[in-house]
Amino acid sequence: MNEKDNKFEESAIFIGWYEKNMRKLPWREVKDPYLVWISEIILQQTRVVQGMKYYQRFVKRFPEARILANADEEEVLKYWQGLGYYSRARNLHEAAKEIMTRFDGRFPQKYEDILSLKGAGHYTAAAIASIVWNQPCPVVDGNVFRVLGRLFAVETPIDTAEGKKLYGELARRIMNPAQAGLHNQAVMEFGALQCVPQNPDCSRCPMQNRCSGYANPQQFPVKRRKTATRDRYFHFLYIIYNNVYTYLHRRDGKDIWRGLFEFPMIETAHPADFAELTQLTEFKKLFPADGQYVFTRDKANVKHVLTHQVLYATFYRVEIRTENEALKEYIRIPLQALDGYPVPALIHRYLSNKI
Repeated sequence: MNEKDNKFEESAIFIGWYEKNMRKLPWREVKDPYLVWISEIILQQTRVVQGMKYYQRFVKRFPEARILANADEEEVLKYWQGLGYYSRARNLHEAAKEIMTRFDGRFPQKYEDILSLKGAGHYTAAAIASIVWNQPCPVVDGNVFRVLGRLFAVETPIDTAEGKKLYGELARRIMNPAQAGLHNQAVMEFGALQCVPQNPDCSRCPMQNRCSGYANPQQFPVKRRKTATRDRYFHFLYIIYNNVYTYLHRRDGKDIWRGLFEFPMIETAHPADFAELTQLTEFKKLFPADGQYVFTRDKANVKHVLTHQVLYATFYRVEIRTENEALKEYIRIPLQALDGYPVPALIHRYLSNKI
């Protein structure tokens, strides 16, 4: 083995393992940058097993950038429903429009141009450029952090500028540029299947004789800080008017679920039972004292975990016979049309009787 071959020996081992163990996935069977792009965005926050059905449904409806660009945002969000992190869907939609206007409908091939698309970070741009066109752009995602952190026993925290730079250099150092796309997929798959976060089977690892973190894999990668989370308490009011209509509100602003629809909701700073809820100004506005209502608490304190937040949701079913002025501020829709609106996964689970 000459010096050049030896330089990329780690890459050869990863690729050899990958060719024997790779999962058969639809986006690996094509070299369509659009389809690779969709898969990479979905898999940023979703496991392959969970994301597969969403990917297939999404690309069936939006098989190319032109169709995605021409769609309404509400429809895009509806097809994204269940995947969470809805800013990804909004960014995809905007980026598809950019492809049509800035790149004449053709997916950009240069790394820098891909990076310029709405929502495309360094990882996404590197993944597409390398997988589709074999450009020597190393990818560094959670799986790669873990593999490299253990392989080189990196003490520098991954959540620092110094750490990100170091991991990028390590990723480039072991990449064989002649097989960039294959190498990147191999390392990512290795992290997903072999070098897993908890209890990796190091005894069967082809890298065990080279891995500096072999004795203590759980110590790597190192993180400097833990992300603080906060608790929030949501009280959803599923209002049913004459057994025909219900009411929705479209969320906006910079909070979670922007662009999705929800029932009228009251948020409290602390857990609150129904008696406490009735004393709030928002509740009294929705349900004036002179009205007739039938309240049923359907679900209480349903826990829903987001990246930096933990939601505790209580659902009330409210039957009414007359519509007051406050309810006219909401969108009134027929009950049978409810399924056509994009809603957060939490509400979808409630409506599907899965919580």
